[in-house]
Amino acid sequence: MSKAGKARKTKPKAKAKPAPERRLRPLRWVMRWALRAVSAVFLIAVLAVVLGALINPPTTAYMLAEKRRLGAVAQTWVPLDNVAPIMARAVVAAEDANFCNHWGFDLPAIKKAIEEGGTRGASTLSQQTVKNVYLWHGRTYTRKAMEALLTPIVEAIWSKRRIIEVYLNVAEFDEGVFGVSAAAQHYFGVRADQLSDVQAARLAAILPSPQKRSAGDPSSYVRKRARQILEGAATIGADGRADCFQS
Repeated sequence: MSKAGKARKTKPKAKAKPAPERRLRPLRWVMRWALRAVSAVFLIAVLAVVLGALINPPTTAYMLAEKRRLGAVAQTWVPLDNVAPIMARAVVAAEDANFCNHWGFDLPAIKKAIEEGGTRGASTLSQQTVKNVYLWHGRTYTRKAMEALLTPIVEAIWSKRRIIEVYLNVAEFDEGVFGVSAAAQHYFGVRADQLSDVQAARLAAILPSPQKRSAGDPSSYVRKRARQILEGAATIGADGRADCFQS
Protein backbone atom coordinates (compact mmCIF):
# COMPACT_ATOMS: atom_id res chain seq x y z
CA MET A 1 0.00 0.00 0.00
CA SER A 2 1.35 3.44 -0.90
CA LYS A 3 2.27 5.97 1.72
CA ALA A 4 -0.57 8.22 0.50
CA GLY A 5 -3.04 5.37 0.98
CA LYS A 6 -1.79 4.74 4.51
CA ALA A 7 -2.11 8.43 5.31
CA ARG A 8 -5.68 8.48 4.06
CA LYS A 9 -6.47 5.34 6.04
CA THR A 10 -5.02 6.50 9.36
CA LYS A 11 -6.19 10.11 9.24
CA PRO A 12 -8.68 10.57 12.10
CA LYS A 13 -12.10 11.97 11.28
CA ALA A 14 -12.85 15.48 12.52
CA LYS A 15 -15.26 15.41 15.43
CA ALA A 16 -18.42 17.46 15.03
CA LYS A 17 -18.82 20.13 17.71
CA PRO A 18 -21.75 19.49 19.98
CA ALA A 19 -24.75 21.66 19.10
CA PRO A 20 -26.82 21.55 22.30
CA GLU A 21 -24.70 24.31 23.88
CA ARG A 22 -25.39 26.63 20.95
CA ARG A 23 -29.08 25.71 20.94
CA LEU A 24 -29.42 26.54 24.63
CA ARG A 25 -27.78 29.95 24.41
CA PRO A 26 -30.79 31.76 22.86
CA LEU A 27 -33.06 30.28 25.53
CA ARG A 28 -30.75 31.45 28.31
CA TRP A 29 -30.58 34.88 26.69
CA VAL A 30 -34.38 35.13 26.56
CA MET A 31 -34.72 33.96 30.17
CA ARG A 32 -32.08 36.42 31.33
CA TRP A 33 -33.77 39.38 29.68
CA ALA A 34 -37.21 38.23 30.84
CA LEU A 35 -35.92 38.18 34.41
CA ARG A 36 -34.45 41.63 33.97
CA ALA A 37 -37.74 42.93 32.56
CA VAL A 38 -39.73 41.47 35.46
CA SER A 39 -37.26 42.94 37.96
CA ALA A 40 -37.50 46.35 36.30
CA VAL A 41 -41.31 46.28 36.36
CA PHE A 42 -41.26 45.27 40.02
CA LEU A 43 -38.84 48.07 40.95
CA ILE A 44 -40.93 50.63 39.04
CA ALA A 45 -44.04 49.39 40.86
CA VAL A 46 -42.33 49.69 44.25
CA LEU A 47 -41.11 53.20 43.38
CA ALA A 48 -44.61 54.26 42.33
CA VAL A 49 -46.07 52.92 45.55
CA VAL A 50 -43.39 54.65 47.67
CA LEU A 51 -44.15 57.94 45.93
CA GLY A 52 -47.85 57.37 46.54
CA ALA A 53 -47.17 57.03 50.25
CA LEU A 54 -45.51 60.45 50.30
CA ILE A 55 -47.22 62.46 47.55
CA ASN A 56 -50.94 62.90 47.03
CA PRO A 57 -51.93 61.65 43.55
CA PRO A 58 -52.79 64.78 41.51
CA THR A 59 -55.20 62.82 39.32
CA THR A 60 -55.97 59.32 38.03
CA ALA A 61 -56.43 57.72 34.62
CA TYR A 62 -60.20 57.54 35.15
CA MET A 63 -60.41 61.19 36.25
CA LEU A 64 -58.50 62.25 33.14
CA ALA A 65 -60.84 60.20 30.94
CA GLU A 66 -63.90 61.75 32.59
CA LYS A 67 -62.40 65.22 32.29
CA ARG A 68 -61.96 64.71 28.56
CA ARG A 69 -65.51 63.39 28.26
CA LEU A 70 -67.26 65.97 30.47
CA GLY A 71 -64.97 68.96 30.04
CA ALA A 72 -64.26 69.24 33.79
CA VAL A 73 -64.41 67.26 37.03
CA ALA A 74 -64.69 68.32 40.67
CA GLN A 75 -62.04 67.14 43.11
CA THR A 76 -60.30 68.80 46.06
CA TRP A 77 -57.81 66.87 48.14
CA VAL A 78 -58.52 66.88 51.87
CA PRO A 79 -56.40 65.20 54.59
CA LEU A 80 -58.12 62.47 56.56
CA ASP A 81 -57.79 64.63 59.69
CA ASN A 82 -60.16 67.08 57.98
CA VAL A 83 -62.82 64.45 57.23
CA ALA A 84 -65.56 63.60 59.69
CA PRO A 85 -64.42 60.36 61.41
CA ILE A 86 -67.78 58.73 60.70
CA MET A 87 -67.02 58.92 56.96
CA ALA A 88 -64.05 56.56 57.17
CA ARG A 89 -65.94 54.14 59.41
CA ALA A 90 -68.96 54.27 57.11
CA VAL A 91 -67.04 53.48 53.94
CA VAL A 92 -65.18 50.63 55.64
CA ALA A 93 -68.44 49.22 57.03
CA ALA A 94 -70.00 49.48 53.58
CA GLU A 95 -67.17 48.19 51.41
CA ASP A 96 -64.67 46.23 53.49
CA ALA A 97 -65.58 45.53 57.13
CA ASN A 98 -62.44 43.42 57.66
CA PHE A 99 -60.15 46.11 56.25
CA CYS A 100 -57.98 46.21 59.38
CA ASN A 101 -57.61 42.44 59.52
CA HIS A 102 -56.42 41.54 56.01
CA TRP A 103 -53.28 42.16 53.93
CA GLY A 104 -55.08 43.40 50.84
CA PHE A 105 -57.24 40.42 49.92
CA ASP A 106 -60.22 39.29 51.98
CA LEU A 107 -60.04 35.58 51.22
CA PRO A 108 -63.26 34.59 53.05
CA ALA A 109 -65.15 37.31 51.14
CA ILE A 110 -63.66 36.12 47.85
CA LYS A 111 -64.67 32.53 48.61
CA LYS A 112 -68.20 33.61 49.52
CA ALA A 113 -68.50 35.72 46.36
CA ILE A 114 -67.42 32.77 44.21
CA GLU A 115 -69.90 30.47 45.92
CA GLU A 116 -72.67 33.00 45.31
CA GLY A 117 -71.67 33.36 41.67
CA GLY A 118 -70.75 37.05 41.85
CA THR A 119 -67.95 39.42 42.77
CA ARG A 120 -69.77 41.90 45.00
CA GLY A 121 -68.00 42.24 48.30
CA ALA A 122 -64.83 40.47 47.16
CA SER A 123 -62.86 43.58 46.21
CA THR A 124 -61.22 45.22 49.22
CA LEU A 125 -60.65 48.93 49.71
CA SER A 126 -56.96 48.28 49.13
CA GLN A 127 -57.70 46.71 45.74
CA GLN A 128 -60.09 49.53 44.82
CA THR A 129 -57.49 52.13 45.78
CA VAL A 130 -54.84 50.41 43.63
CA LYS A 131 -57.25 50.27 40.70
CA ASN A 132 -58.28 53.92 41.07
CA VAL A 133 -54.78 55.34 41.54
CA TYR A 134 -52.49 53.17 39.42
CA LEU A 135 -54.64 51.32 36.91
CA TRP A 136 -57.75 51.71 34.82
CA HIS A 137 -61.37 50.62 35.07
CA GLY A 138 -62.47 47.44 33.35
CA ARG A 139 -62.57 43.70 33.94
CA THR A 140 -59.57 42.56 31.93
CA TYR A 141 -57.20 39.82 33.05
CA THR A 142 -54.26 42.18 32.57
CA ARG A 143 -55.68 44.75 34.96
CA LYS A 144 -56.61 42.13 37.54
CA ALA A 145 -53.10 40.64 37.37
CA MET A 146 -51.50 44.06 37.87
CA GLU A 147 -53.93 44.76 40.71
CA ALA A 148 -52.94 41.47 42.35
CA LEU A 149 -49.27 42.46 42.06
CA LEU A 150 -49.64 46.01 43.37
CA THR A 151 -52.07 45.44 46.23
CA PRO A 152 -49.65 43.57 48.54
CA ILE A 153 -46.96 46.17 47.80
CA VAL A 154 -49.34 48.98 48.78
CA GLU A 155 -50.31 47.09 51.95
CA ALA A 156 -46.62 46.61 52.81
CA ILE A 157 -45.61 50.25 52.27
CA TRP A 158 -48.70 52.35 53.02
CA SER A 159 -50.42 52.53 56.38
CA LYS A 160 -54.07 51.53 56.58
CA ARG A 161 -54.86 55.14 57.37
CA ARG A 162 -53.10 56.28 54.18
CA ILE A 163 -55.08 53.78 52.11
CA ILE A 164 -58.37 55.14 53.48
CA GLU A 165 -57.23 58.73 52.95
CA VAL A 166 -56.31 58.13 49.31
CA TYR A 167 -59.46 56.11 48.64
CA LEU A 168 -61.74 58.81 50.02
CA ASN A 169 -60.01 61.42 47.86
CA VAL A 170 -60.16 59.58 44.53
CA ALA A 171 -63.41 57.59 44.73
CA GLU A 172 -66.20 58.69 42.39
CA PHE A 173 -69.38 59.86 44.15
CA ASP A 174 -71.30 61.16 41.13
CA GLU A 175 -70.63 61.82 37.47
CA GLY A 176 -67.53 63.99 37.44
CA VAL A 177 -67.48 64.29 41.25
CA PHE A 178 -64.41 62.72 42.88
CA GLY A 179 -63.40 62.62 46.49
CA VAL A 180 -65.28 63.14 49.72
CA SER A 181 -64.64 66.90 49.81
CA ALA A 182 -66.27 67.52 46.42
CA ALA A 183 -69.03 65.02 47.27
CA ALA A 184 -69.89 66.72 50.58
CA GLN A 185 -70.16 70.08 48.81
CA HIS A 186 -71.99 68.63 45.80
CA TYR A 187 -74.70 66.81 47.73
CA PHE A 188 -75.03 68.69 51.02
CA GLY A 189 -73.22 72.03 50.66
CA VAL A 190 -70.89 71.30 53.58
CA ARG A 191 -67.20 70.62 54.15
CA ALA A 192 -65.97 67.07 54.57
CA ASP A 193 -65.41 67.62 58.30
CA GLN A 194 -69.01 68.82 58.69
CA LEU A 195 -70.66 65.66 57.40
CA SER A 196 -73.29 64.25 59.75
CA ASP A 197 -73.57 60.56 60.45
CA VAL A 198 -76.54 60.21 58.09
CA GLN A 199 -74.84 62.19 55.31
CA ALA A 200 -71.66 60.11 55.58
CA ALA A 201 -73.66 56.87 55.55
CA ARG A 202 -75.56 57.98 52.44
CA LEU A 203 -72.31 58.81 50.65
CA ALA A 204 -71.01 55.34 51.51
CA ALA A 205 -74.34 53.80 50.47
CA ILE A 206 -74.09 55.01 46.87
CA LEU A 207 -70.81 53.17 46.36
CA PRO A 208 -69.78 51.42 44.17
CA SER A 209 -72.46 52.66 41.72
CA PRO A 210 -72.64 56.44 42.29
CA GLN A 211 -73.96 57.19 38.81
CA LYS A 212 -77.03 55.03 39.48
CA ARG A 213 -77.73 56.31 43.01
CA SER A 214 -77.94 59.66 44.76
CA ALA A 215 -76.93 60.67 48.26
CA GLY A 216 -78.79 63.99 47.98
CA ASP A 217 -82.05 62.50 46.75
CA PRO A 218 -81.82 58.97 48.18
CA SER A 219 -84.05 56.17 47.04
CA SER A 220 -85.63 53.83 49.55
CA TYR A 221 -82.78 51.42 48.88
CA VAL A 222 -80.12 54.07 49.65
CA ARG A 223 -81.95 55.05 52.86
CA LYS A 224 -82.15 51.43 53.99
CA ARG A 225 -78.54 50.79 53.02
CA ALA A 226 -77.43 53.91 54.92
CA ARG A 227 -79.14 52.67 58.09
CA GLN A 228 -77.36 49.34 57.76
CA ILE A 229 -74.05 51.13 57.22
CA LEU A 230 -74.51 53.22 60.37
CA GLU A 231 -75.09 50.05 62.35
CA GLY A 232 -72.01 48.49 60.79
CA ALA A 233 -69.92 51.60 61.48
CA ALA A 234 -70.93 51.47 65.14
CA THR A 235 -70.05 47.77 65.27
CA ILE A 236 -66.55 48.10 63.81
CA GLY A 237 -65.94 51.11 66.06
CA ALA A 238 -66.83 49.06 69.11
CA ASP A 239 -65.10 45.77 68.28
CA GLY A 240 -61.75 47.25 67.24
CA ARG A 241 -62.01 46.77 63.50
CA ALA A 242 -61.64 50.51 62.99
CA ASP A 243 -58.56 50.92 65.17
CA CYS A 244 -56.06 50.72 62.30
CA PHE A 245 -57.25 53.94 60.65
CA GLN A 246 -58.75 55.98 63.47
CA SER A 247 -56.42 58.49 65.08
